Amino acid sequence: MSDDIDDLQYMQRALALAERALYTTTPNPRVGCVIVKDDIVVGEGWHERAGEPHAEVHALRDAGDKARGATAYVTLEPCSHFGRTPPCCDALVRAGVTRVVAAMEDPNPRVAGQGFARLREAGIAVDVGVMSDEARALNESFLSRVERNRPFVRLKVAASLDGKTALANGESKWITGEAARADAHHWRARSCAVMTGVGTVLADDPQLNVRAVTTSRQPLRIVLDSALRTPHTARILQDHPTLIVTLHTDTTHHAPLQAKGAEVLLAQEKNGRIDIPQLLTTLAARGINELLVEAGATLNAAFIQSGLVDEYLVYLAPALLGDPARGLAMLPDFGSMQQVPRLRFTDVMRVGEDLRILARPASAG
Repeated sequence: MSDDIDDLQYMQRALALAERALYTTTPNPRVGCVIVKDDIVVGEGWHERAGEPHAEVHALRDAGDKARGATAYVTLEPCSHFGRTPPCCDALVRAGVTRVVAAMEDPNPRVAGQGFARLREAGIAVDVGVMSDEARALNESFLSRVERNRPFVRLKVAASLDGKTALANGESKWITGEAARADAHHWRARSCAVMTGVGTVLADDPQLNVRAVTTSRQPLRIVLDSALRTPHTARILQDHPTLIVTLHTDTTHHAPLQAKGAEVLLAQEKNGRIDIPQLLTTLAARGINELLVEAGATLNAAFIQSGLVDEYLVYLAPALLGDPARGLAMLPDFGSMQQVPRLRFTDVMRVGEDLRILARPASAG
């Protein structure tokens, strides 16, 4: 077996370890590490939560003295700075590792090649780029926050085969089946935050928490509510953190929501509405990597028309709700096919009796 094939094999394992922290590692990236000596895996680890040891530290502890003279396979450049934990590159040097194979450089300005430089200065051979596409895909939400200064935005919709999300009278429970609804909780669980509009809160009184998946962390729930119409009895205010984003400047109206444990954020205004692009920048500054939007047609359209949707998560039910029913987004009447937003399907699978479609803007490549 060639060294290249060995590198792929061990990096695949490191990526599989990193994926174990899919629901828990925010706002940090998902990272896995494998320590190999004489073609034998002697240590493994992954980063589970911010503030806890990184993947390299877990793997080195697992390997013990066997790490000396070994190769470390890590899905992201080892950190070179003191944060809530010490630099991982220093731990690798102390352990006597002689080679580090990394999938990609960390774009975080506090690292950005400095970890590799420290390793090379210590005489450790460094190879970068093994399975880099897969590593970027696993951490595209973290990369979005660091490189684009905004979260990765996933828009989730449950619709009938004719693209309707509710009857004309607003009834929508349930368009999709139990299996699809349970599947959607996996996407909530991996998200840093779940966003909706006050219209959805008033119509459906959703909880927007994770219930069908075992997780130690609940996503932040965000309600866009320009005029502070969220009822104080709303279920979204119960049990878990909630952020109410508003344009209402009278703080006496903030107090009742704050008394319920919610945080009220005064947003910037644009054309009489909450400035969503600016809000996303604010959320990125708060460490929000991955945002799941579960909203109605108005907010969905705002995200789509602003070019802010990175991925569409659509559950299609084998049902027809008819023309008067409500659509998934209040988009304008396009004058030509050239104006129509184009998507590309990246995955289609059956979930129970429904279809789950993942799609991305065609312009994203």
